[in-house]
Amino acid sequence: MNSRIKIGGMLLFLVLVAAGVISERLPLFTIVTYLSVSIITFIAYARDKSAARDGRWRTKESTLQLLALCGGWPGAIIAQQSLRHKSQKLSFRIGLWCMIALNSAGFIWLISPQGQAFTPIFQLAKF
Repeated sequence: MNSRIKIGGMLLFLVLVAAGVISERLPLFTIVTYLSVSIITFIAYARDKSAARDGRWRTKESTLQLLALCGGWPGAIIAQQSLRHKSQKLSFRIGLWCMIALNSAGFIWLISPQGQAFTPIFQLAKF
């Protein structure tokens, strides 16, 4: 997939999350969580790239995928593009896109009326 499309899609998602926060449809912690976990994910990719070059202990791929699932996938996309890390291994890329799909599906459910009614944290965040 073209890197411009990946970065553009990621930026569009973050803009939509920010718009949801600004319009008060989403609590502030939503964008803070995505940005924070993305920074942590980017750092994890950078450390793993450095460890790979230096022959040191590597970060498990499952850890990188879990970070993406938890909302760090924007940082993973940026890391893959800018660091050229984990961008060639097909099985990892497929796994990452599965994590992005699962995270996005969870996010869409959370912003739906059913998700907001079910999730107590959204009720607390409105106060």
